[in-house]
Amino acid sequence: MEILDLRHFSSVDLRPLLDDEGRVWASLLSWDYSGSAEMILRYVDAKILPGYAAIERGRIFGYTFFVYEGSKGVVGDLFVANGNRLPNSREVELKLLTHVIETLQQSPGIHRVEAQLLAHESGSVARPFLDQGFQRHPRLFMVLELGKISPLVPPTHREIEIRRWTEADYQSAAAVITAAYRGHVDAQINDQYHTLGGSLRFLNNIVRFPGCGLFDAESSFAAVDHKAKNLIGLILCSRVRGDVGHVTQVCVLPEYRSRGIGESLLAATAGRLRKRGFSMLSLTVTEANSRAVALYRRLNFESKRVFDAFVWEG
Repeated sequence: MEILDLRHFSSVDLRPLLDDEGRVWASLLSWDYSGSAEMILRYVDAKILPGYAAIERGRIFGYTFFVYEGSKGVVGDLFVANGNRLPNSREVELKLLTHVIETLQQSPGIHRVEAQLLAHESGSVARPFLDQGFQRHPRLFMVLELGKISPLVPPTHREIEIRRWTEADYQSAAAVITAAYRGHVDAQINDQYHTLGGSLRFLNNIVRFPGCGLFDAESSFAAVDHKAKNLIGLILCSRVRGDVGHVTQVCVLPEYRSRGIGESLLAATAGRLRKRGFSMLSLTVTEANSRAVALYRRLNFESKRVFDAFVWEG
């Protein structure tokens, strides 16, 4: 087995492996990976995607890639095919991750590294991260079966309107995200929440890129305080399969919490998806965010898997 630079290869080399990965995401997460796969293949053909590939007898059977965002590096993905004729897949995963971590930590100007590997069970690939001083944050992947429950009934708020998301909400939404995550555990995991500019980049990635599915404006909503005339909460949803929605963001300003507004936002999204024939709504939440976890469980979301987020500060 060899570990080689991913930029030595083309989409022709990588496509069979991404097809295998797509089947894994469909099985584990009810997620159509094809949009992400096509984006990866375009970057591979352009020779601009940094990463590593595991090669056996001239064939790629594992890969990982990462991206640079200013002074931060982000591990984008890790996948190794499993088969009787291949080397031990877990050891290959750990070897690929070790190469990526070493590369990022030794890259000039990189002071932070983040990783969230949704398709890997918590602890399964933790060793190289923990060996290099990363913090580990277990997260839950939760799902709500829309066809098996009664529609969620939102609380009533005379002064709060839950309305459809619009493009005009961008700047206000970024301000809400920044304020909502100040001092929050998720701000330790994603440093984009620290600043208004970072929150705007986060929104741009969610709305305009297919990494977390295709943004679905029809099932995304904003909470507005009529008296103050300002945005005080939001929920953004993407379509990750033809009949599956995924909450990419839900937050409420701290001073408006404990009023059921988060529940109202979730009810609006779940209700809209259900009316359109969707079968499932999924989301991710940090395990340490016990208040949010309790809300989702009360609303009949079920935990399907636990995965890890890793953070290193240089």
